[in-house]
Amino acid sequence: MTQPAGTPATSGVPAGGPGTGLAPSEAGGRRPRRISPYVGLLPFFIYISIFLLLPTLIVVVGAFQDAAGSFTMANIEAVFADPAYRDAFGRSIQLSITTAIAGAFLGALLAWAVAGGNPGGWLRQSVIAASGVLAQFGGVMLAFAFLATFGFGGMLTGVFEDILGKESALGSGNWLYSMIGLTIVYTFFQIPLMLIVFLPSIDGLRQEWWDASASLGGSTWSYWRHIAGPMLAPTFLGATLLLFTNAFAAYATAAALISQGSPLITLQIRRAMTSEVILGQENVGKALALGMIVIVSVVMLAYIVVQRRTSKWMR
Repeated sequence: MTQPAGTPATSGVPAGGPGTGLAPSEAGGRRPRRISPYVGLLPFFIYISIFLLLPTLIVVVGAFQDAAGSFTMANIEAVFADPAYRDAFGRSIQLSITTAIAGAFLGALLAWAVAGGNPGGWLRQSVIAASGVLAQFGGVMLAFAFLATFGFGGMLTGVFEDILGKESALGSGNWLYSMIGLTIVYTFFQIPLMLIVFLPSIDGLRQEWWDASASLGGSTWSYWRHIAGPMLAPTFLGATLLLFTNAFAAYATAAALISQGSPLITLQIRRAMTSEVILGQENVGKALALGMIVIVSVVMLAYIVVQRRTSKWMR
Protein backbone atom coordinates (compact mmCIF):
# COMPACT_ATOMS: atom_id res chain seq x y z
CA MET A 1 0.00 0.00 0.00
CA THR A 2 1.48 3.31 -1.07
CA GLN A 3 1.74 6.20 1.37
CA PRO A 4 0.51 9.68 0.57
CA ALA A 5 3.07 12.01 -0.86
CA GLY A 6 4.84 14.13 1.74
CA THR A 7 4.14 11.70 4.57
CA PRO A 8 7.30 10.40 6.24
CA ALA A 9 7.72 6.69 6.40
CA THR A 10 7.13 5.19 9.82
CA SER A 11 7.90 1.78 11.10
CA GLY A 12 5.66 1.85 14.18
CA VAL A 13 8.65 2.45 16.49
CA PRO A 14 8.65 5.77 18.41
CA ALA A 15 11.47 8.18 17.73
CA GLY A 16 14.32 7.60 20.04
CA GLY A 17 13.10 4.09 20.76
CA PRO A 18 14.76 0.74 20.04
CA GLY A 19 16.95 0.75 17.00
CA THR A 20 17.81 4.45 17.13
CA GLY A 21 20.57 4.17 19.71
CA LEU A 22 19.23 7.25 21.52
CA ALA A 23 17.36 7.62 24.78
CA PRO A 24 13.89 9.18 24.46
CA SER A 25 14.99 12.36 26.26
CA GLU A 26 18.02 12.72 23.97
CA ALA A 27 16.03 12.22 20.79
CA GLY A 28 13.30 14.62 21.81
CA GLY A 29 15.65 17.44 22.80
CA ARG A 30 18.00 18.48 25.58
CA ARG A 31 18.20 16.40 28.71
CA PRO A 32 16.83 18.16 31.79
CA ARG A 33 19.46 19.43 34.18
CA ARG A 34 19.74 17.53 37.42
CA ILE A 35 19.49 19.58 40.61
CA SER A 36 22.28 18.86 43.03
CA PRO A 37 21.06 17.28 46.28
CA TYR A 38 23.19 19.81 48.17
CA VAL A 39 20.78 22.56 47.13
CA GLY A 40 18.40 21.26 49.79
CA LEU A 41 21.05 22.00 52.42
CA LEU A 42 21.39 25.61 51.31
CA PRO A 43 18.79 26.97 53.84
CA PHE A 44 20.58 25.09 56.61
CA PHE A 45 23.97 26.56 55.65
CA ILE A 46 22.45 30.04 55.48
CA TYR A 47 20.90 29.60 58.93
CA ILE A 48 24.17 28.30 60.41
CA SER A 49 26.13 31.13 58.82
CA ILE A 50 23.84 33.87 60.14
CA PHE A 51 23.18 32.58 63.65
CA LEU A 52 26.39 30.64 64.44
CA LEU A 53 29.37 31.41 62.22
CA LEU A 54 28.85 35.16 61.94
CA PRO A 55 28.31 35.71 65.72
CA THR A 56 31.34 33.53 66.45
CA LEU A 57 33.45 35.60 64.07
CA ILE A 58 32.23 38.82 65.69
CA VAL A 59 33.13 37.50 69.14
CA VAL A 60 36.58 36.30 68.09
CA VAL A 61 37.47 39.53 66.33
CA GLY A 62 35.98 41.77 69.03
CA ALA A 63 37.90 39.97 71.76
CA PHE A 64 41.14 41.38 70.30
CA GLN A 65 39.91 44.93 69.66
CA ASP A 66 39.63 48.03 71.78
CA ALA A 67 36.88 50.65 71.64
CA ALA A 68 38.53 52.29 68.63
CA GLY A 69 38.77 49.02 66.70
CA SER A 70 42.53 48.63 67.06
CA PHE A 71 44.20 45.33 67.88
CA THR A 72 44.85 44.78 71.60
CA MET A 73 45.42 42.01 74.08
CA ALA A 74 44.02 44.04 76.97
CA ASN A 75 40.66 42.22 76.91
CA ILE A 76 42.29 38.80 77.21
CA GLU A 77 44.62 40.06 79.93
CA ALA A 78 41.64 41.48 81.83
CA VAL A 79 39.95 38.07 81.83
CA PHE A 80 43.01 36.40 83.37
CA ALA A 81 43.76 39.26 85.76
CA ASP A 82 40.32 39.75 87.32
CA PRO A 83 39.58 37.19 90.10
CA ALA A 84 35.84 37.61 89.54
CA TYR A 85 36.15 36.28 85.99
CA ARG A 86 38.35 33.38 87.04
CA ASP A 87 35.95 32.44 89.82
CA ALA A 88 33.02 32.67 87.41
CA PHE A 89 34.72 30.26 85.02
CA GLY A 90 35.50 27.91 87.90
CA ARG A 91 31.94 27.94 89.24
CA SER A 92 30.48 27.43 85.76
CA ILE A 93 32.75 24.45 85.12
CA GLN A 94 31.98 23.01 88.55
CA LEU A 95 28.24 23.45 88.05
CA SER A 96 28.41 21.88 84.59
CA ILE A 97 30.44 18.87 85.77
CA THR A 98 28.18 18.25 88.78
CA THR A 99 24.92 18.47 86.86
CA ALA A 100 26.33 16.50 83.93
CA ILE A 101 27.38 13.60 86.16
CA ALA A 102 24.16 13.66 88.20
CA GLY A 103 22.00 13.95 85.10
CA ALA A 104 23.95 11.22 83.30
CA PHE A 105 23.60 8.64 86.08
CA LEU A 106 19.98 9.42 86.93
CA GLY A 107 19.03 9.68 83.27
CA ALA A 108 20.79 6.40 82.46
CA LEU A 109 18.89 4.62 85.25
CA LEU A 110 15.63 6.07 83.96
CA ALA A 111 16.50 5.02 80.41
CA TRP A 112 17.30 1.48 81.60
CA ALA A 113 13.94 1.29 83.38
CA VAL A 114 12.11 2.58 80.29
CA ALA A 115 13.95 0.16 77.99
CA GLY A 116 12.70 -2.77 80.06
CA GLY A 117 9.06 -1.88 79.39
CA ASN A 118 6.80 -2.72 76.49
CA PRO A 119 8.22 -1.02 73.36
CA GLY A 120 4.73 -0.06 72.24
CA GLY A 121 3.27 0.50 75.70
CA TRP A 122 1.65 3.77 76.68
CA LEU A 123 3.90 4.22 79.72
CA ARG A 124 7.11 4.09 77.69
CA GLN A 125 5.73 6.41 75.05
CA SER A 126 4.48 8.83 77.70
CA VAL A 127 7.86 8.95 79.45
CA ILE A 128 9.71 9.53 76.17
CA ALA A 129 7.27 12.26 75.12
CA ALA A 130 7.49 13.95 78.52
CA SER A 131 11.29 13.79 78.40
CA GLY A 132 11.27 15.44 75.00
CA VAL A 133 9.28 18.33 76.47
CA LEU A 134 11.13 18.61 79.79
CA ALA A 135 14.55 18.54 78.10
CA GLN A 136 13.60 21.85 76.46
CA PHE A 137 11.75 23.16 79.50
CA GLY A 138 14.48 25.50 80.58
CA GLY A 139 15.04 29.19 80.82
CA VAL A 140 12.54 31.52 82.41
CA MET A 141 9.73 28.95 82.42
CA LEU A 142 11.70 26.48 84.51
CA ALA A 143 12.92 29.23 86.85
CA PHE A 144 9.36 30.45 87.37
CA ALA A 145 8.16 26.92 88.13
CA PHE A 146 10.79 26.51 90.86
CA LEU A 147 10.20 30.01 92.20
CA ALA A 148 6.46 29.37 92.48
CA THR A 149 7.14 26.08 94.27
CA PHE A 150 10.28 26.62 96.39
CA GLY A 151 11.01 30.36 96.26
CA PHE A 152 10.03 33.11 98.68
CA GLY A 153 6.33 32.60 99.32
CA GLY A 154 6.33 29.42 97.23
CA MET A 155 3.71 26.74 97.59
CA LEU A 156 5.96 24.20 99.33
CA THR A 157 8.03 26.84 101.11
CA GLY A 158 5.07 27.60 103.38
CA VAL A 159 4.67 23.91 104.15
CA PHE A 160 8.36 23.55 105.03
CA GLU A 161 8.15 26.73 107.12
CA ASP A 162 5.32 25.26 109.22
CA ILE A 163 7.16 21.96 109.69
CA LEU A 164 10.82 22.99 109.94
CA GLY A 165 10.57 26.65 110.85
CA LYS A 166 11.45 29.77 108.92
CA GLU A 167 15.06 29.61 110.06
CA SER A 168 15.64 26.39 108.11
CA ALA A 169 16.93 26.47 104.54
CA LEU A 170 13.78 24.89 103.12
CA GLY A 171 11.52 27.06 105.19
CA SER A 172 13.15 30.29 104.11
CA GLY A 173 13.62 29.41 100.44
CA ASN A 174 17.13 30.88 100.36
CA TRP A 175 18.65 27.67 99.03
CA LEU A 176 17.03 28.14 95.62
CA TYR A 177 19.06 31.30 94.94
CA SER A 178 22.41 29.67 95.70
CA MET A 179 24.68 27.31 93.77
CA ILE A 180 22.84 24.40 95.38
CA GLY A 181 19.59 25.65 93.93
CA LEU A 182 21.15 26.12 90.50
CA THR A 183 22.53 22.57 90.65
CA ILE A 184 19.10 21.11 91.40
CA VAL A 185 17.38 23.21 88.74
CA TYR A 186 19.97 22.39 86.08
CA THR A 187 19.79 18.68 86.89
CA PHE A 188 16.04 18.87 86.33
CA PHE A 189 16.49 19.38 82.57
CA GLN A 190 19.64 17.28 82.31
CA ILE A 191 17.91 14.02 83.27
CA PRO A 192 15.33 13.95 80.44
CA LEU A 193 17.98 15.01 77.92
CA MET A 194 20.13 12.06 79.01
CA LEU A 195 17.18 9.71 78.56
CA ILE A 196 16.63 10.89 74.99
CA VAL A 197 20.31 10.54 74.09
CA PHE A 198 21.05 7.29 75.92
CA LEU A 199 17.87 5.25 75.38
CA PRO A 200 18.67 4.23 71.77
CA SER A 201 21.96 2.70 72.92
CA ILE A 202 20.23 0.59 75.56
CA ASP A 203 17.64 -0.48 73.01
CA GLY A 204 20.54 -1.56 70.78
CA LEU A 205 21.62 -4.25 73.26
CA ARG A 206 20.56 -7.60 71.83
CA GLN A 207 18.86 -10.31 73.78
CA GLU A 208 21.15 -12.86 72.11
CA TRP A 209 24.13 -11.39 73.93
CA TRP A 210 22.46 -11.91 77.29
CA ASP A 211 21.43 -15.45 76.33
CA ALA A 212 24.96 -16.30 75.16
CA SER A 213 26.47 -14.99 78.39
CA ALA A 214 23.96 -16.90 80.51
CA SER A 215 24.49 -20.13 78.54
CA LEU A 216 28.22 -19.90 79.24
CA GLY A 217 27.59 -19.55 82.96
CA GLY A 218 27.95 -15.79 83.15
CA SER A 219 26.18 -13.85 85.87
CA THR A 220 24.36 -10.55 85.57
CA TRP A 221 27.43 -8.73 86.87
CA SER A 222 29.74 -10.42 84.34
CA TYR A 223 27.33 -9.54 81.51
CA TRP A 224 27.33 -5.85 82.42
CA ARG A 225 31.06 -5.84 83.13
CA HIS A 226 32.32 -7.61 80.01
CA ILE A 227 29.57 -7.07 77.41
CA ALA A 228 26.98 -4.37 78.04
CA GLY A 229 29.25 -2.06 80.02
CA PRO A 230 31.99 -1.75 77.38
CA MET A 231 29.32 -1.37 74.71
CA LEU A 232 27.53 1.47 76.50
CA ALA A 233 30.57 3.20 78.01
CA PRO A 234 31.49 5.34 74.95
CA THR A 235 27.88 6.44 74.48
CA PHE A 236 27.53 7.21 78.18
CA LEU A 237 30.71 9.28 78.18
CA GLY A 238 29.68 11.11 75.02
CA ALA A 239 26.26 11.89 76.47
CA THR A 240 27.91 13.18 79.66
CA LEU A 241 30.07 15.55 77.62
CA LEU A 242 26.94 16.72 75.81
CA LEU A 243 25.27 17.42 79.16
CA PHE A 244 28.32 19.38 80.27
CA THR A 245 28.07 21.61 77.21
CA ASN A 246 24.34 22.01 77.71
CA ALA A 247 24.79 23.24 81.28
CA PHE A 248 27.88 25.34 80.57
CA ALA A 249 26.08 27.38 77.91
CA ALA A 250 22.79 27.80 79.82
CA TYR A 251 21.95 31.39 80.65
CA ALA A 252 18.26 32.23 81.04
CA THR A 253 17.57 29.95 84.01
CA ALA A 254 20.45 31.36 86.08
CA ALA A 255 19.61 34.92 85.01
CA ALA A 256 16.01 34.50 86.19
CA LEU A 257 16.98 32.94 89.52
CA ILE A 258 19.95 35.13 90.47
CA SER A 259 19.44 38.87 90.30
CA GLN A 260 22.27 39.89 92.65
CA GLY A 261 25.85 39.15 91.69
CA SER A 262 27.16 37.21 88.72
CA PRO A 263 28.51 33.87 89.93
CA LEU A 264 28.51 32.23 86.47
CA ILE A 265 30.44 33.21 83.39
CA THR A 266 27.27 33.67 81.33
CA LEU A 267 26.06 36.22 83.88
CA GLN A 268 29.44 37.95 83.80
CA ILE A 269 29.09 38.31 80.04
CA ARG A 270 25.66 39.88 80.53
CA ARG A 271 27.13 42.25 83.10
CA ALA A 272 29.95 43.31 80.78
CA MET A 273 27.60 43.83 77.83
CA THR A 274 24.74 45.65 79.59
CA SER A 275 26.15 47.25 82.75
CA GLU A 276 25.41 50.96 83.12
CA VAL A 277 27.94 51.30 85.95
CA ILE A 278 30.99 49.84 84.21
CA LEU A 279 31.09 51.26 80.67
CA GLY A 280 33.27 50.20 77.78
CA GLN A 281 33.42 46.53 78.79
CA GLU A 282 31.69 45.13 75.70
CA ASN A 283 34.90 43.71 74.24
CA VAL A 284 35.80 42.22 77.62
CA GLY A 285 32.48 40.39 77.40
CA LYS A 286 33.50 39.13 73.98
CA ALA A 287 36.78 37.91 75.47
CA LEU A 288 34.79 36.01 78.10
CA ALA A 289 32.63 34.53 75.35
CA LEU A 290 35.78 33.52 73.50
CA GLY A 291 36.88 31.63 76.59
CA MET A 292 33.55 29.80 76.59
CA ILE A 293 33.97 28.96 72.91
CA VAL A 294 37.41 27.48 73.57
CA ILE A 295 36.14 25.31 76.44
CA VAL A 296 33.09 24.13 74.49
CA SER A 297 35.27 23.38 71.45
CA VAL A 298 37.59 21.20 73.52
CA VAL A 299 34.64 19.33 75.02
CA MET A 300 32.96 18.83 71.63
CA LEU A 301 36.26 17.59 70.17
CA ALA A 302 36.37 14.97 72.91
CA TYR A 303 32.72 14.18 72.13
CA ILE A 304 33.58 13.57 68.45
CA VAL A 305 36.40 11.22 69.44
CA VAL A 306 34.07 9.27 71.72
CA GLN A 307 31.40 9.10 69.01
CA ARG A 308 33.91 7.61 66.58
CA ARG A 309 34.73 4.94 69.12
CA THR A 310 31.02 4.28 69.54
CA SER A 311 30.57 3.83 65.78
CA LYS A 312 33.33 1.20 65.80
CA TRP A 313 31.47 -0.74 68.47
CA MET A 314 28.26 -0.61 66.45
CA ARG A 315 29.83 -2.04 63.27
